[in-house]
Amino acid sequence: MIAAISWVPRGASKAVPEVAEPPSKEEIEEILKSGVLERSGDSDGEEDDENMDAVASEKADEVSTALSAADALGRSSKVTKVGSGFEDIIDALRELDMDNYDEEDEDVELFSTGLGDLYYPSNEMDPYLKDKDDDDDSEELEDLSIKPMDSLIVCARTDDEVNLLEVYLLEPSANDESNMYGGDKGNFIAVGSMEPAIEIWDLDIIDAVEPCLVLGGQEELKKKKKKGKKASIKYKEGSHTDSVLGLAWNKEFRNILASASADRQVKIWDVTAGKCNITMEHHTDKVQAVAWNHHAPQVLLSGSFDHSVVMKDGRIPSHSGYRWSVTADVESLAWDPHSEHSFVVSLDDGTIRGFDIRAATPNSASESRPSFTLHAHEKAVSTISYNPSAPNLLATGSTDKMVKLWDLSNNQPSCIASRNPKAGAVFSVSFSEDSPFVLAIGGSKGRLEVWDTLSDAAVSRRFGNHSKPKMAEPGS
Repeated sequence: MIAAISWVPRGASKAVPEVAEPPSKEEIEEILKSGVLERSGDSDGEEDDENMDAVASEKADEVSTALSAADALGRSSKVTKVGSGFEDIIDALRELDMDNYDEEDEDVELFSTGLGDLYYPSNEMDPYLKDKDDDDDSEELEDLSIKPMDSLIVCARTDDEVNLLEVYLLEPSANDESNMYGGDKGNFIAVGSMEPAIEIWDLDIIDAVEPCLVLGGQEELKKKKKKGKKASIKYKEGSHTDSVLGLAWNKEFRNILASASADRQVKIWDVTAGKCNITMEHHTDKVQAVAWNHHAPQVLLSGSFDHSVVMKDGRIPSHSGYRWSVTADVESLAWDPHSEHSFVVSLDDGTIRGFDIRAATPNSASESRPSFTLHAHEKAVSTISYNPSAPNLLATGSTDKMVKLWDLSNNQPSCIASRNPKAGAVFSVSFSEDSPFVLAIGGSKGRLEVWDTLSDAAVSRRFGNHSKPKMAEPGS
């Protein structure tokens, strides 16, 4: 299944990603010492250990039997060899003179035209192989190259207990005239795990074995003292102590990352320093999602299974913040990129609620009413995404396998398009920043789907005027 999707902004990736060096012997030993492999097998318990011992015993018996048989055959062959006709075979081998087989007659040139020029000391000197290696290298380089107008989509996929980060390249269409932008920023992605660690991966490195940075997580696993007793779990300083369920990069302060966890905590990390700066405990159940405000980058929103959404200022984490009560578990939430005052939250009961923070007062959860309530899907609305170019256009995805597009104008939502993308239960949808009407979709079937929403007549008719980027005026 695909649990999460993220677009990589154009200009953020290297033109040619680097290929990771294979781990050294010391690094492999360090991985083994860290106990990662042991942790992955702890859940199976002693039963697997006993099965492993039984299999090993069977293997040992098979090897012993094979050795005994080989030994017996060896002895019988030595017995039958005496007095048999093997002397003839030995004489024939002696005539072949195998010891001097490689010493060819200097006067004879096998398979030669008489020119004596069919052998070249290196490929560089062979005219028939000229530029062959260069062609292969150039083709491989072309396959790895990322062009300025290419878009990258990163998917977090789980397949038969194997967790993968997959990067897809989406080539631009003929009429794609989006502006390019770049800079010296890194190209990193954060991944939350169940351990519970936050892994930071460099997307400019291909086939990396380990993340470039790990925030929190378990300390190195100590060996078990007695069989049947699990080792005590010790976490790194500042770490979450249960699964990391949500992450959000701060787009203004690029080294700041917020995390939500099943341990009921919200944390703010300084990725450059590799440590947790702030821990907040304002929820009473699992925290599912976090989101930074696009216009006020110090303002953080969090949603929880305790049926509440809380807004806090990262500069004063001790403040109680502002709280809104909802009717079900929070699945996801998002700030409106076109307004600093509005956000929407999707719930486990299939509804979506919109709120205006200007109507909120501290500790007045019972009085904060939503701007609108929308029954969007028949099952949980697991994911939402605002269109970055067209105001009031919202995409929703649900475990009912449907993806829908909504017009939220005047706080009176109306569905303008819907589709079953054949992705199974939908867990993640995301509009592209660079091609705003291209929607990436991931779900339980583990296959990435891409929907050009402007191909729908209703979407094109209502929002088509936002499809072309605004060009900067001369002198501005």
